[in-house]
Amino acid sequence: MEYKDQEFVEMVVKAIVDNPDKVKTERKVDEMGVLIELTVDPEDMGKIIGKEGKTAKSIRTLLRVLGAKERARVNMKIIEPETGRALKEPSSDMPDADTKAPDEIEAVEEEKEMKPIEDKLTEQMKPIEEKSTEVI
Repeated sequence: MEYKDQEFVEMVVKAIVDNPDKVKTERKVDEMGVLIELTVDPEDMGKIIGKEGKTAKSIRTLLRVLGAKERARVNMKIIEPETGRALKEPSSDMPDADTKAPDEIEAVEEEKEMKPIEDKLTEQMKPIEEKSTEVI
């Protein structure tokens, strides 16, 4: 049985990556809460992590909101494909190699790239929204 948090991670990640058939999630529950372990194709790692880890951080934030709604502590760990080990979250006190802000042109291009993903996610969320409004 799939859980809402696990379904959510799979749906979002599959919409972002080029190889959705290689997306795998594993859900573990312990005294610390729920942990979703995410494994993707090595070529898709950059898309999941995003610039400066922003995409991964955004997915984690949304996952925590979903967990709060269900009164559970939920987190996501991205498994590094080559070694099978977990990637550490980027530390805010570590200087980044690329600290310059993106140019206006890059921002517009990135926005154009994200539009199809947003449309696809919106379309996929409709069935979930319809289920969540049903009276039990």
